[in-house]
Amino acid sequence: MVAIVRIPAPLRKYTGGQRQLSVEASTVAGVIESLIAAFPELRAGLYRPDGALRDDARLFVGSDDIRLRQGLDTPVLDGETVSIVPPVAGA
Repeated sequence: MVAIVRIPAPLRKYTGGQRQLSVEASTVAGVIESLIAAFPELRAGLYRPDGALRDDARLFVGSDDIRLRQGLDTPVLDGETVSIVPPVAGA
């Protein structure tokens, strides 16, 4: 399965400025693993030092927040978009 991953501006410094990437994976966990395999520095932007996913790393498959589905085990179908959404402060 090929997923399209949208990279937010704060994390593009880890991906050579790329806004969107294609990775092969069948779950969100697989998407993240593929991204980190290609861009090891990205780990710091997604994971806490203890190895857990950062609380402010919001991940969506399509328009669904993975926290409301199966978390990192959420399936990703061929051609689906996985979005990493940075935290929004203020307002």
